Amino acid sequence: MSFIVVILALLFLMFVAYRGYSVILFAPVAALGAVLLTDPSLVAPMFTSVFMEKMVGFVKLYFPVFLLGAVFGKVIELSGFSKSIVSSVINVVGRQRAMLSIVLVCGLLTYGGVSLFVVVFAVYPFAAEMFRQGGIPKRLIPGTIALGAFTFTMDSLPGTPQIQNIIPTTFFNTTTWAAPWLGLIGTVFILVTGLLYLDWCRRRAAANGEGYGSNLLNEPEPVADGKLAHPLVALLPLVLVGVMNKLFTAWIPMLYGSSHEMTLAGSSKPITTQVSGVVAIWAVEAALLVGICSVLLFAFGAVKEKFAEGSKAAVGGALLASMNTASEYGFGAVIAGLPGFLVIADALKSIPNPLVNEAVTVTTLAGVTGSASGGLSIALAAMSHTFIENAQAAGIPMEVLHRVAAMASGGMDTLPHNGAVITLLAVTGLSHRQSYKDIFVVTMIKTAAVFVVIAAYYLTGIV
Repeated sequence: MSFIVVILALLFLMFVAYRGYSVILFAPVAALGAVLLTDPSLVAPMFTSVFMEKMVGFVKLYFPVFLLGAVFGKVIELSGFSKSIVSSVINVVGRQRAMLSIVLVCGLLTYGGVSLFVVVFAVYPFAAEMFRQGGIPKRLIPGTIALGAFTFTMDSLPGTPQIQNIIPTTFFNTTTWAAPWLGLIGTVFILVTGLLYLDWCRRRAAANGEGYGSNLLNEPEPVADGKLAHPLVALLPLVLVGVMNKLFTAWIPMLYGSSHEMTLAGSSKPITTQVSGVVAIWAVEAALLVGICSVLLFAFGAVKEKFAEGSKAAVGGALLASMNTASEYGFGAVIAGLPGFLVIADALKSIPNPLVNEAVTVTTLAGVTGSASGGLSIALAAMSHTFIENAQAAGIPMEVLHRVAAMASGGMDTLPHNGAVITLLAVTGLSHRQSYKDIFVVTMIKTAAVFVVIAAYYLTGIV
């Protein structure tokens, strides 16, 4: 019975997310409902001492990353730098290679620290125009954008400042640059396989005489040919975020050591910060600040006119995204404390290989919650100690655990109820029926990439 209660709670959360209800509201409802059915006397203590503690702890650690990432994406958009980058990549790659151009643009923006939601809005007008001119069906745009924005730059490429690559650092004491070669192997697999699939879809549509389409929704206005910033200037903030992230990752431990103590005025008890557990977070935050300042330095005039409203939208988006994930994190902590979860944990433990165990656990929970960061948070909050113990027993470095967990979170997360998928389809004016098949294939490719990386590690020992 306890096992059924946990499964019902997970299914309920998945259902309300799919129906578009707020996870912030229904994550505690689902968690406490499971507690009520298990032991009614624990409802209040579980809410205060487990759910809220974990939720607030997540916000304390990660909200600044969400906030700075949202503001950085917004100033990149307001400055016109995103348009300049898109236009430049298209000119270099060629308009006849529309799919490759859009994938590279999306990858460049997300690896540079721009939120994938911002990328969808920034890239769609260009994608629509290029697909229309090339006679490529519009229904293939979501799959193309998904490949560029939701896959390799989200969790595979070493150093990416996306949240899915940051969360594992606090559990495994790693940095965002963990297991770089494995990440690159996964990136190449996803990129090559995904592009081959999309090109096959394009050629099949052309053979069937299918064009861009007609009577379509949310068609954007033609892209204006106004004056754009020089591409090197537009790219500089993205490059700075990547370079400074790497430098701050090295500098912070040199400055503070593995831990730091400070005593506040009027207090005799020192406050200790375990720096080794937050190096990656501090490094990304500092790098994003440098990126924001660089955009303001080069395009202050363009940004200041709309910065008030733009920053409000960025803050609102950051609050919503961080609270959604934090609520799922609190939900996972509550569920992990119930007897029924032990049944699931024991079943997953029966998978003998530590890395396969971790990959299956993380991608399953990401699929159930419809969120890469949510599923990753739930899995690591509940089972990170088990993953670490199994890996240490097998002699597997923590860096490999980090990369496998991050990539697995970006596996089955993009099921139909995923928020980014719903947003992508809404922006492009397409339905699940029209375009989800291609997104699902991309989902399968990035899920398979996790196991390719695991195989590469065991065959070569490369990290």
